[in-house]
Amino acid sequence: MSTFSWPGTAAAAISLTFDDGAPTHLSEALPRLEAAGLRGTFYLNPGRRPDWGTQVERWKQAALEGHELGNHTSRHPCSCNFHFDDGFCLERLTLQDMAQTIDEAEVGLDEISPQHKGHRTFCYPCYQSDVGRGLTRQSYIPLVAERFRAARGWGERPNDPTVADLWYLGSWAVEGNSGQELIDYAESAIEQGRWAVFCFHGVGGDHIAIDAQAFQMLLDHLSASSDRLWTAPLVDVADHVMANRTD
Repeated sequence: MSTFSWPGTAAAAISLTFDDGAPTHLSEALPRLEAAGLRGTFYLNPGRRPDWGTQVERWKQAALEGHELGNHTSRHPCSCNFHFDDGFCLERLTLQDMAQTIDEAEVGLDEISPQHKGHRTFCYPCYQSDVGRGLTRQSYIPLVAERFRAARGWGERPNDPTVADLWYLGSWAVEGNSGQELIDYAESAIEQGRWAVFCFHGVGGDHIAIDAQAFQMLLDHLSASSDRLWTAPLVDVADHVMANRTD
């Protein structure tokens, strides 16, 4: 069991993260989080969605209310195998291409959340962190580490704060799981004093969605368990980890 020290009496940390700026993040996730007294991390692609212009003011307000607005790149590049955008997919990109789409998103985020300039986290689109193929394949994690406090990838186990790579943190993709399964995952972090990161897309609708009531069950549990589970945006937990671990 980890002997890492979390704030107050908490035995583990929880971060609730949301990808792609889906409409239900504004209509469902944010109101429910705020009603529960909880704050999350929302990974955005500034300017990418056709409804971005109508979302901006609400995202500005979310940042003022204590939610983190994180960087998810401007163009969301994934493996060419997915055929999302055959002209801009990872096997065909360079590190310079990735730096450009990351930095473009950062400009947009600085406009809507200037108070967090230089102090936010990153999320790898499709959890993928390499460009190129075979002998020319390269990780772009170092680019991310130069720019951000931490970054979220994929991994089924909660993160051990004493050794986890802060620039590729594991997260659990929750779609299709029940409220009790979400609660069980949060509770599993307590057993080893770990940091459980949840990855949400749609909430009660939109793509790769979780049932809204399952989401609410988790929030109710986290709110009632704040003495045991510290729930905070990814950047806040990363700050605590960096300040308190020895390596």
